[in-house]
Amino acid sequence: MRIGIVCPYSWDVPGGVQFHIRDLADHLIRLGHEVSVLAPADDDTPLPPYVVSAGRAVPVPYNGSVARLNFGFLSAARVRRWLHDGTFDVIHIHEPASPSLGLLACWAAQGPIVATFHTSNPRSRAMIAAYPILQPALEKISARIAVSEYARRTLVEHLGGDAVVIPNGVDVDFFARAKPNPDWQGDTLGFIGRIDEPRKGLPVLMKALPKILAERPQTRLLIAGRGDEEEAVETLPEELRSRVEFLGMISDEDKARFLRSVDVYVAPNTGGESFGIILVEALSAGAAVLAADLDAFAQVLDQGGAGELFTNEDADALARAALRLLADPARRAELRDRGSAHVRRFDWSTVGADILGVYETVTEGAASVAADERVGLRARLGLARD
Repeated sequence: MRIGIVCPYSWDVPGGVQFHIRDLADHLIRLGHEVSVLAPADDDTPLPPYVVSAGRAVPVPYNGSVARLNFGFLSAARVRRWLHDGTFDVIHIHEPASPSLGLLACWAAQGPIVATFHTSNPRSRAMIAAYPILQPALEKISARIAVSEYARRTLVEHLGGDAVVIPNGVDVDFFARAKPNPDWQGDTLGFIGRIDEPRKGLPVLMKALPKILAERPQTRLLIAGRGDEEEAVETLPEELRSRVEFLGMISDEDKARFLRSVDVYVAPNTGGESFGIILVEALSAGAAVLAADLDAFAQVLDQGGAGELFTNEDADALARAALRLLADPARRAELRDRGSAHVRRFDWSTVGADILGVYETVTEGAASVAADERVGLRARLGLARD
């Protein structure tokens, strides 16, 4: 099958949607399918052979964050050329309602279109206001996927229609077989995310850290991600700042080792999350997970069965839960065992098969419609067989 996938966000700025698309493309290629991904990217960005650049992206406030998107006449021309050259059996557009390549591709594409909705935003005035513009494009979509029940709910409430829920996928074994790094072990808390994006929750974790260190002064907080490191620790007393170690951007291999190494992985995100791919990666690596009780996070963590939850934006609750876990190796081991079993449902062997099932349904439906139209045309021309 020839599959075209549209990524709305810049390929050179890591994020959950980009990782999902990259891993989906890799999975489909391993199965023997021909895949091309269209994505915004700077000219000097090294790209996998299956990624086609749609040009440089610009930062735009979107869904409580700043997304790097690509839109305009030049982008539209590149979308049309990519569609023409690709002759795809199916087009898979991610975030077709965002002001980026997804919407442009939805306007321009012909044939079977599958759309995946990642956004969870129950009060998006912008999405409601844009509906009249979006409607003609959205009506062309053959099948809709939502990555969680909360993304599906956002779609239903703002844009109408419905979607099948298929979660983001993870190569579980890649994380499970990673080797721990001894330098990252021993009374360690871990955090991965954009340091200067408030909704990732690092300020909440920083507020909890003095209470944690008051009882366990040997604890270290390891942080991986880009952002202003000095600004991140400015609220901490000077004498505690040495307990925070910044690792900067890390490779996929080091991310897996990081998650295998830390005693507790902390996800203090404050909102705007429709799924929580980092939680699935942490569970795959066998980490004991402590996360804010966002609806999407609670679902990924089996309502607390596969990881512990604390009250969102409550630094005291985070500190209490972290101290309990750090002091209780048996509880951490129990969470690791439960998480490792629970996370298998998110492996690409399952998620990829579900997505391929959607592709096959829409392409078979398109082929059936085309056959019916040919029969009808023959009948109108008096060429129908007796």
